Amino acid sequence: MRKICAIHQPNFLPRLSTLAKIMSADVWVVLDDVQFCRRDYQNRARIAPPENSDAWTWLTLPVHLPEGQRTEIRRVELADPYLSAKRTIGVVTQHLRRSPRWSAVQSVLEPLTASLAHNKHLHEVAEVSTRILLDMVGWHGEIVRSSSFEVSQERSTRLVDLTEAVEADMYLCGTGGKRYLEESAFVRRGIGVEYFDSPHWIDSEAWQSHKSLSAICALSERSISLA
Repeated sequence: MRKICAIHQPNFLPRLSTLAKIMSADVWVVLDDVQFCRRDYQNRARIAPPENSDAWTWLTLPVHLPEGQRTEIRRVELADPYLSAKRTIGVVTQHLRRSPRWSAVQSVLEPLTASLAHNKHLHEVAEVSTRILLDMVGWHGEIVRSSSFEVSQERSTRLVDLTEAVEADMYLCGTGGKRYLEESAFVRRGIGVEYFDSPHWIDSEAWQSHKSLSAICALSERSISLA
């Protein structure tokens, strides 16, 4: 029986596209020991109201980079946990309180804001936010951190090493990976590569309108599962 591995940075309230990719795998390797990128999704999420995906706004967690631009994700600190918790409640409530499944969203806000209040580091909060959403969709896969392993620093070889470390025989890559991934590195180790495009369990219209938004937006409107 094959074992599928997805490798992705910890993102705060990750996009539906990211969550769906993780859901399609058996194990998620949290890529926490690479350089933080300010203009990515590691400390921010797009939140939009029901039935109006174009009216999105950024929900951003202010951060401090102890080592400047070279700071690894696992070293990034929350600049103001209290403000982040307060803003998260405010933005999510403002945009999603009229959604059909608002009660389900409310149930995850408490553990999310508790994580913001009690964790110093961004990657811990981002990972918790993803775990919460994965629980909502009933995913019961394995989660490990890349910093737990000694691997190569070369991009493709690192991914091969991590896939092998979790004893997976298939690496699930986003479509953007086609630009840089050296598939031959996987082939030499007997590991297959699949490119994730879109999930079969989400209708195409909902996918197109929500895939770039935080998955919490789609989950506030509909129940999503692997079935």
